[in-house]
Amino acid sequence: MQFSENSRVWIYQSDRQLTDTETQQIQQQLNAFTQSWTAHNHQLKAGAEIRYNRFIILIVDESQAGASGCSIDKSVNFMKQLEQQYDINLFDRFNLAYREGSEVLSAPRHAFEEKIKQGTINRSTIVFNNLVQNVAEFNTKWEVPFKDSWHVQLFRDLINA
Repeated sequence: MQFSENSRVWIYQSDRQLTDTETQQIQQQLNAFTQSWTAHNHQLKAGAEIRYNRFIILIVDESQAGASGCSIDKSVNFMKQLEQQYDINLFDRFNLAYREGSEVLSAPRHAFEEKIKQGTINRSTIVFNNLVQNVAEFNTKWEVPFKDSWHVQLFRDLINA
């Protein structure tokens, strides 16, 4: 399914890498969810994918029907069900993802901070900006160098030391 650059995006990051089997199972559940996802009884043009066995990405093209508060609540409840079913955390915004070589890893804030102090994470380390709002931002601002991300504000004192 093709989505316009203005389509809305929500990114949920797992606190651990999903197995290939889990990824396949969750993708099937996502497909079923997005096919039946509605807002005020209007079918949403929605899709979902999993990237790097870690990120669940929901997309809604609001040109035909916008995601309402109730429909967003439905998606949040669905994600909470996935959390319980797969024993993962999708709502910890301080579980920060980054690249180490070709591998995508994540760490809680305190461990991420330690990696900065050790030099494992530096200004050029690729980090994931899960706060992107639409497809255009997702395509250009999701995987970015640490120095170009919101992370630099959080760890300003460490990264500039």
